[in-house]
Amino acid sequence: MTGTATPRSEGAIADFGIDTTAQSTREAVRDYAARLRGGDLGSLPAVLGLAALVVVFWVLSDGFLTLDNTANLLAQGAGKMIIAMGLVFVLLLGEIDLSAGTASGVCAAVMAMHYVRSGNLLGGMGNTVFYVFVGGLLIAALLAVLMRIWAGSVLALVAVGIALSGAAPNPWLEMLLAVCVGAAIGVITGFLVSKIGMPSFVVTLALFITWQGVILQFIGDGGVFGIGTQPVLFAVANGNMSVAGSWVLCGVAVGGYALVVLGEHLSRLNRGLVTAPTPIVVAKIIAVAVVAVPATYALNLNRSSNDFVVIQGVPYVVPVVLVLLVAGTYALNRTRYGRHIYAVGGNAEAARRAGINVSRIRASVFVVASSTAALGAIVYSSKVGSVDPQAGGLNTLLFAVGAAVIGGTSLFGGRGEVFHAVVGGLVLAVVENGLGLLKQPAAVVNIITGLVLLLAATVDALSRRRAAVSR
Repeated sequence: MTGTATPRSEGAIADFGIDTTAQSTREAVRDYAARLRGGDLGSLPAVLGLAALVVVFWVLSDGFLTLDNTANLLAQGAGKMIIAMGLVFVLLLGEIDLSAGTASGVCAAVMAMHYVRSGNLLGGMGNTVFYVFVGGLLIAALLAVLMRIWAGSVLALVAVGIALSGAAPNPWLEMLLAVCVGAAIGVITGFLVSKIGMPSFVVTLALFITWQGVILQFIGDGGVFGIGTQPVLFAVANGNMSVAGSWVLCGVAVGGYALVVLGEHLSRLNRGLVTAPTPIVVAKIIAVAVVAVPATYALNLNRSSNDFVVIQGVPYVVPVVLVLLVAGTYALNRTRYGRHIYAVGGNAEAARRAGINVSRIRASVFVVASSTAALGAIVYSSKVGSVDPQAGGLNTLLFAVGAAVIGGTSLFGGRGEVFHAVVGGLVLAVVENGLGLLKQPAAVVNIITGLVLLLAATVDALSRRRAAVSR
């Protein structure tokens, strides 16, 4: 740190006991190593594990690091990764949402039904089911008002409006409907957990089963809603940006990251606050650029095996994930709402005594998780081009929770970031994709995935124990 504080700021800093000791790069590295020894591992184990897995599958399979497979890997894992990003908010409170997978399936089913039934949800569901569906949305809107979760109330009412209007099929309207239904589901879950006081495990386990039944009711046993013929819905997970658009995305991502990181660094220097040494800040920006620029260049190459077809550009799911990553990170790290989540997750009673509305925070994270799960449903439904009664079921939830935990989010609450879900999602996507290329059966894929999750949970438990001992 090279900036100097004015006498007035020095006095204020001294009054509040803020550490303003400047650090050299060597001291910062030494402090980071000390935090690692103290159990503050963050996403480091997942990043190292991801690198190791990439090397292993690169050696074992000639087709793993091909351009086509790399782009396909991103699209395959994006749906579960997005669901995991929402679950991070729930896990930060030490809660769990076992219904996120099937809740996403309900959202996917409603979205697809609106398309295949030409906007006529009443005809698709039948009178009784339709009015129960609309009634449930209205109840969710009322509950959101009672809990003062205004966004949840607005989104639930928007879903009511779309359902009653019978609006003509429109891909953007149908994706909005899916998110609105997800928000309504989250409101109901949050109310049962925060206001009724039921354990989140019991509530979400019951809703997991309930939403499975709802999906079956909407689609029918053995039925399927095809959305592959809708260009926009199909392109969400299967389409690619133009070459020019891909480079613009790369520039915005790297440049935006540089502006935010350098801006915060210089601001803290000017105010005489502790910040990382400038060389480390610059190194982080260079590292992001080193990853983003070659990846963009590679994805802009033609990866089609057909001489008459050109497939190039960054997949659309990449900017979708990046936008959610930035939004989620900003919400957790730069807003009062995010600080309240960490406070409640760290010590709910202390947060309550500090004036935080713990009940509202606890309910709101389920709204965030279910709304994000709806976005995940849009992506994974787009990838396969259809919605069937198994939507959101099978291993969807387990992989989503696993992605968050493997990435470094603690199951005990109070520690985690949205970025952890991205890293963990990439780990699981690499495992599934790599073993698939090696033609391993589903049994082996499940065993390996389970062992990876078990290892991540073990690292989390040991690191927390280490941190408790080092205090």
